[in-house]
Amino acid sequence: MSKRTKVSELPEFDATPYLDSEEAVAAYLTDVMEAGDPALLAAALGDIARARGMTEIAKASGIAREALYKALRADSQPRFDTISKVCAALGVRLVVQPLHT
Repeated sequence: MSKRTKVSELPEFDATPYLDSEEAVAAYLTDVMEAGDPALLAAALGDIARARGMTEIAKASGIAREALYKALRADSQPRFDTISKVCAALGVRLVVQPLHT
């Protein structure tokens, strides 16, 4: 009989090691945007910022490093201007497409 593993016993997944190319970042953000969850978007941007270096992203965005960590938590609700500044610092752009093509 195989041993059952509880979800609470699993290690927390960290996406940052996999965000090592522009294509990986774009695919990750595309999937997150399709989920339609603003908190997930904030957390995903945080993952990407950590992968690239939070200090550098903080400088490039003009947002204090501590404030950036706080704004990009999964339970946060960052303002649109924060999301916009972080995206610009990361070198990505959020694109709108029609739902029915």
